[in-house]
Amino acid sequence: MEIFDNTFNAEGVVIVGAGLAGLFCALKLSPRPVTVLSPMPLGNGASSSWAQGGVAAAVGKGDTATAHARDTEMAGAGIVDHGIAESVTAEAAARIDDLARWGTPFDRDALGQFVLSREAAHSANRVVRVSGDRAGHAIMQAIIAQVRKTPSIRVVEGITAVDLARAEGRVVGVFCRKLGDRYVEPVFIRARATVLAAGGLGGLYAVTTNPPSVRGHAMGMAARAGAIIADPEFVQFHPTAILTGEDPAPLATEALRGEGATLVNERGERFMMDEHPDAELAPRDIVARASFRQIRNGHRVYLDTRAALGARILDAYPTVVQYCARAGIDPMIDPIPVTPAAHYHMGGVKVDADGRSSLPGLWVCGEASCTGLHGANRLASNSLLEAIVYGARIAQDISGLEPARAALPPFDGIAWDAAKGAEAETILRNLKAVRDLRETMSDFVGVERNGEGLKTALRTILELEETAQGVTRAYLNMTTAATLVAAGALRRTESRGGHFRTDFPQTDANWQTHTEMTLDEALSIRARA
Repeated sequence: MEIFDNTFNAEGVVIVGAGLAGLFCALKLSPRPVTVLSPMPLGNGASSSWAQGGVAAAVGKGDTATAHARDTEMAGAGIVDHGIAESVTAEAAARIDDLARWGTPFDRDALGQFVLSREAAHSANRVVRVSGDRAGHAIMQAIIAQVRKTPSIRVVEGITAVDLARAEGRVVGVFCRKLGDRYVEPVFIRARATVLAAGGLGGLYAVTTNPPSVRGHAMGMAARAGAIIADPEFVQFHPTAILTGEDPAPLATEALRGEGATLVNERGERFMMDEHPDAELAPRDIVARASFRQIRNGHRVYLDTRAALGARILDAYPTVVQYCARAGIDPMIDPIPVTPAAHYHMGGVKVDADGRSSLPGLWVCGEASCTGLHGANRLASNSLLEAIVYGARIAQDISGLEPARAALPPFDGIAWDAAKGAEAETILRNLKAVRDLRETMSDFVGVERNGEGLKTALRTILELEETAQGVTRAYLNMTTAATLVAAGALRRTESRGGHFRTDFPQTDANWQTHTEMTLDEALSIRARA
């Protein structure tokens, strides 16, 4: 897009997104000036706030960062970058200390040691948690409180980035729209360093555990600006979204299975015993596919916590109990109906070990990025770990470019409007083009895929782009992200981790590598579909 006069100067760093990765980066940049852009009030609309399990870190007795890295590589199905896994897990304890120092009330025993949970594919109890299943919310509240009292951080709420701005071969800021102002001239926010931390793409699917605003916008706008995208085909489907008809679907944390909860069908048959030696604690892709096949074959799937937890679930997992109560489910009496749901994107904007993208001036962290840590299937609770590690690394990398300065003045004329926010979200979610896109992704680019279905998806996405009514550039970011996922899935003629093709069900050693793709390459694949 062309740069014009409707401009704000961020006077340093602009961070797009106010989840854990973005806010952690902002705090680590202090006292350097930072402007954080958030479409909603801090803490709302961020996947980080919804995370239940916690942060994976080898801080328990007898555990090691090397063992954590090994588990990460095993779960990642052969394409985790070894050096990245080793360095991230080695940095975990220091980042946990940061969170604790900033006020996160991690669960501790009488001796002050962390109470650690175990989740699928971990070889040890190493998930640092808060109140059983409230880690994401508690961490975010502590971080937000710290951000609010840090003078160098300027928070702008009620504004959404829709495009990256480029000049002289580098990213120089972002184009944004005030919430609800869909047809007015966008605002250009100029910055010397731009950090994209605006989340994943779960909302591209009809059933997701992600906040509704998480729809692939970050990857879409970066791809349209020319960034290299890595591993877009690897989407993780959480096997235990609670089936209540809510959109998004509430989540039953994996820690429940770590405590011994089992997956059964309506006959009471425990089907995971025949699927994997670790049964319910198998890697998520295996559990999700097993549940998907049960449902496809006409069964209903339930998470049964009664024998493992009984009444203890009330105090140990209050968030899950609250979700169940909303749907009239009592987990002490009844098993919880569950279904696989789009949960996490292992792919994203390709970055190096410092969080730098292929575009000069653009750093990316959190779920919007692809660091090489997750490979084809993310290890449980490594998402928050990656967010804080790369938030810190990006801050360190940028710090050499930005001098410390006085506190920044507020932006004039931009403020959160709750009514406009609710109206804008309702309008977007109810657009036929959005509903059609979500159904297309679930039907053809979901838990199981095949070549013909992926071609159908690509042709449908093209048709939606060309014919959709009442949509804006935000929708183009969504269809761009969807195109990249489907094109990557069509090009990868094997099954690996979160990517499973019924026409190529085996893992192929020739594909033991990361996908790297530009938007032009994805559009070329789409044109031939």
